[in-house]
Amino acid sequence: MDHLLSWMIFTPVAGMAAILCLPSRAHAPIKWTAAAATVPPLLLGVWLFVNFDRADPGFQFVEHYKWIPSYNIEYFLGVDGLSIAMVLLTALLSFLCIFASWGIEKGVKGYFALFLLLDAAMMGVFVALDFFLFYIFWEVMLLPMYFLIGIWGGPRREYAAIKFFLYTLLGSVLMLIVMLALYFSQTPHTFDMTKLMAAHGTYAYGLQVALWVALFIGFAIKIPAFPFHTWLPDAHVEAPTAISVILAGILLKMGAYGILRINYGILPEATADLAFYFLGALGAFNIVYGALCAMAQTDLKKLVAYSSISHMGYVMLGMASFTAIGIDGAVLQMFNHGTVTAMLFLLVGVIYDRAHHREIDGFGGLAAVMPVYTGVTALAFFAALGLPGLSAFVSEVLVLLGAWQKYPVLTAIGASAVVLTAGYLLWTMQRMFLGARNEKYAGLPEINGRELFTLAPLAAIVVVLGVYPQAMLDLMRASLHSINQMVQPYL
Repeated sequence: MDHLLSWMIFTPVAGMAAILCLPSRAHAPIKWTAAAATVPPLLLGVWLFVNFDRADPGFQFVEHYKWIPSYNIEYFLGVDGLSIAMVLLTALLSFLCIFASWGIEKGVKGYFALFLLLDAAMMGVFVALDFFLFYIFWEVMLLPMYFLIGIWGGPRREYAAIKFFLYTLLGSVLMLIVMLALYFSQTPHTFDMTKLMAAHGTYAYGLQVALWVALFIGFAIKIPAFPFHTWLPDAHVEAPTAISVILAGILLKMGAYGILRINYGILPEATADLAFYFLGALGAFNIVYGALCAMAQTDLKKLVAYSSISHMGYVMLGMASFTAIGIDGAVLQMFNHGTVTAMLFLLVGVIYDRAHHREIDGFGGLAAVMPVYTGVTALAFFAALGLPGLSAFVSEVLVLLGAWQKYPVLTAIGASAVVLTAGYLLWTMQRMFLGARNEKYAGLPEINGRELFTLAPLAAIVVVLGVYPQAMLDLMRASLHSINQMVQPYL
């Protein structure tokens, strides 16, 4: 199929253009146009999943054209096993989040137009193979996210949006410096990531270390890793439900994706020397720190936000292991965390729409009032705490198995947080759903069909990948092995 990746990027852009042509008061046509624009990327993502050659570790479905030939800037797209998992996640969550945004009534035209622009930019980040193009998509993504939080968010939306923008902009500036340094280090100058990877042995070691650290800070802000994480709880608390889902489900994955794609691929020698400190030790710290912070929260949305910091620590620890099983587990955790945390934020949105607050202690006995909602929430909570048979269990165990071979002490520290995770999630379940019923909420309506529609596909994936993770592991294995092999000579 020709230009498949371009179709996945630009169909949402076409949808955005169509929305801008509609009258502002035509709320229903605007929403349905937005929904229709996210369907082709989802279907094409499924087609990619089915037709991707799992034995080939290289880039497939490549589109390669000269864009600004005077400066060797190219329109260069392609996917390997790493990026295709993220493309699938982006297409699925974007489609579901349109329906999670159905209740938006203020500035409907602007909201859905910006959402589709965000969708296109996220897709572009995961398929771009020219560093200049990657940077453009990365930057384009910031603007719609800034406005979506700043206009449609909660009471402190402007503070949260500015904080998000400034943090991410700092990362972007560092990435820009690295991009220019790599471009001018080659003759002829190039932004082609495949050529920059092939030339990795030509960079001076001191330059590698400096570029690696700059890139790491840029990507660590997105993960987010301690101490660059403070924008995340504010952004999540103030963002509308669907934007919280996109933030946790997709944007957080871009940091880890960037490290694997650029730090590992282009700067493997520095990666081998620095991974223990910046990924292994910091990842283990993130796991425990995020879990402890989550335990201290009284706001349900903030609890889920801090749990994301904890769970992304597993990704960092697995990446640092340089073992096949650890890196497989890390990328599988990226995908699984995207689906599980999306469920959690959607469920937070359901209860907030009804009760207009998220204070955990303000509820009680909801299981008798909303049994279906309680059942779905229990599934999401058990998936998040890593119950065997659900998807997160597999990825976290693979990470721990891989990391143990290199860093047994760090692995033991990270594994200890499983108890903390179970503690704060079960304690939350007990306070919200069990015990005496809060009569103030005795008449809360049950979760409705549209809300279930957004949750059911994610719940199915959580169960299926918990039983048959091979479906995703087969997709990613050859490419991740190839990325890991780039670093092995320097260990």
